[in-house]
Amino acid sequence: MKSLTSATAEAPESHQSLSAYIRSRFDDFSRSQKDVAQYIVDHLDEAAFQTAEELARRASTSSSTVVRFSQALGFEGFPELQQAAREEYRRRPPTAGEAIQAAAPLFSLDHTEFEAALAADHVNMEDTAHKLSRTDVEAAIDAIVSAERVLIAGTDQMAFFASYLRHLLMLLALRAEIVASPSQEALGRLSRIDEQTLVVGLSAGRPHPLITRTMKLARHRKAPTMAITDATLSEVARLARIRLYYSSNTPAFVRSHAALLSLIQALAYGVYARDAQQYDMRIKAFRLK
Repeated sequence: MKSLTSATAEAPESHQSLSAYIRSRFDDFSRSQKDVAQYIVDHLDEAAFQTAEELARRASTSSSTVVRFSQALGFEGFPELQQAAREEYRRRPPTAGEAIQAAAPLFSLDHTEFEAALAADHVNMEDTAHKLSRTDVEAAIDAIVSAERVLIAGTDQMAFFASYLRHLLMLLALRAEIVASPSQEALGRLSRIDEQTLVVGLSAGRPHPLITRTMKLARHRKAPTMAITDATLSEVARLARIRLYYSSNTPAFVRSHAALLSLIQALAYGVYARDAQQYDMRIKAFRLK
């Protein structure tokens, strides 16, 4: 029997699903084990049928970490964890995206890699649309509309999406800024966070330390916070008051961000729809500058 730190790992009881057991133990895991944990919870189908090496690549870690994670949960190795994942997967009702894909596949069974990637994005869009709570979306729109300033934090690949969200909000003449690196200018923006600033954290997989620090600072200063992430167990999501999740499954070598792009555009359109006539005037004025 293996242990994580000082805690003793026990295999999940028969009445408890693998996902529920992982969630209950999440805070005990090491940083690399948390990467595996949150990927398995959000991609149970892949954990059920992929090899340890394939799962490790998806979770941006090593196969040895996957094996150690399995043992930390009380399994002898990855095959036993995978069996538990398969049992939960078989009991689980199909998601909306899976049902649509089964009913009307986009391509023939002998699809190419290119077609497989497109088909995965089609399912990602459906999954994201069905997983989003209308209450959370309305809360996100309310927060943007009522904020004096919106600060969007996103590094590396998320920096593009942070910049694009800022662009869309600025078209509506809303005050928006981004934090994409620990530069002096960005740190200056962080220093101005207050209760009237909406802080939006973007993350895919393991969040960058700068994003985590930004969300913690926002919470300390009692600023409203929003997380847009593909991992339900992400630390960024746990630090945010409003959480919007998107699906990033793909057979490719990088995460898919098609659903994220659509979510951002839909969010901005939701803001626009609150007062389309007034915003049309602002957009026209912005374009004339």
